[in-house]
Amino acid sequence: MKLKSIGKFIGESLMQAGVAQAQWEYEMSQNIFKSKKRMIILTLLAILPVIVGIAFADQLPAILGGKKAYAPAFFAPKVLGVAIGIGLMAGLITGCIGAGGGFVITPALMSAGVKGIMAVGTDLFHIFAKAIMGTVMHKKLGNVSVKLAVAFVVGSFLGVNVGAAINKAIYAKSPVMSDAFISLVYVFLLGFLGFYALIDFLKLRKATASSVEVSAHGGGGKEKPKTVTGLATTLQSVPLPPRISFDEDIVPGGRKIWAGFVTGCGFIVGFVAAIMGVGGGFLTFPMFVYILGVSSFTTVGTDILQIIFTAGYASIFKYAIYGFVFYTLAMGLLIGSLLGIQIGALTTKVVPGLYIRGFYALAIIAGFFNRLLALPGKLAGIGVIHVSKATANALNTIGVIGFFVLIGFFGLWVFSKFIANLNTLKEE
Repeated sequence: MKLKSIGKFIGESLMQAGVAQAQWEYEMSQNIFKSKKRMIILTLLAILPVIVGIAFADQLPAILGGKKAYAPAFFAPKVLGVAIGIGLMAGLITGCIGAGGGFVITPALMSAGVKGIMAVGTDLFHIFAKAIMGTVMHKKLGNVSVKLAVAFVVGSFLGVNVGAAINKAIYAKSPVMSDAFISLVYVFLLGFLGFYALIDFLKLRKATASSVEVSAHGGGGKEKPKTVTGLATTLQSVPLPPRISFDEDIVPGGRKIWAGFVTGCGFIVGFVAAIMGVGGGFLTFPMFVYILGVSSFTTVGTDILQIIFTAGYASIFKYAIYGFVFYTLAMGLLIGSLLGIQIGALTTKVVPGLYIRGFYALAIIAGFFNRLLALPGKLAGIGVIHVSKATANALNTIGVIGFFVLIGFFGLWVFSKFIANLNTLKEE
């Protein structure tokens, strides 16, 4: 029973994390599309790799992503097209389900032939670019706890250093080992999240229509807790100095917690972000609300502030300067995801949420099998197991084809519903 309860807690936390990440991504995309200046900047960012790649690629030093970098980091129409396609599919998942479509970006990039460590760095850089472009801080300054953000960022920087050092050390030892390590991490994450989401979906099918309706940007998430959890109450009662005060505008006298707990949560978020390339924000919400006992009002603003520093520090200072960021891919992911989120969000107005949620579970499980079937070849490459090259290639091909077919089918289904209901959406 204890293991079952722990599993349920982890599954629900991952679902909440995905919902929080999706809400953040939707807000960022809305802020960008509503501003002409931001749209102009986005256009220039998209054109830049074309100009640089065509005119100066042969002259770029390897560390900046020239043709001698760890993977081809120069411009190519095919590369940009693949990136936009992957970003579009991830954006559609995020917009439709209101959960983390970003979980499939790194596995998708690896399936497209990008080295794991570069997929991680590139994903982080695209998240950082989205955060910088989409953040409207003047709307959120009233609910930003600077003290919480500072303590959290100190921890996240430490976590980023450790996580990035592990990734780079493994890559330096063996690029194949690096891919195997990152694939293994995603096997555990996507396997747990995917099968939990599938079980949850099957349970919802048996429920009444009113209990299974999934909204566009909170789908799958339970109502935000109005009271502090027992764990948070325990942590807030620890009298160690220094203590950080927060939520003064919500609770008379505010709440206080030891700075070490905040820094520890930041360390975990930074470490996971640097290892997986999924961005620091996807774990921040459940940690702030359920573990630290911070109100969702304060969490939203503080999370926006910290993700800029965490993703920026990780992507630029721990990956980009070592040649592990593929700029053309990052811009393609940014453009594709922004479009996908908007189309996906609109489609939820005319499609039953339950079935979209079923697609989400299948998409995550497809990502799980994609990385799982890639593992035999990676492990054989480093001598851990003995598998013939033909068998390993066959398994990897099955995983790649199955993944992209399922994600592609989901995308076509969403687009067909979007186009078929275009007049209805225009009226709304």
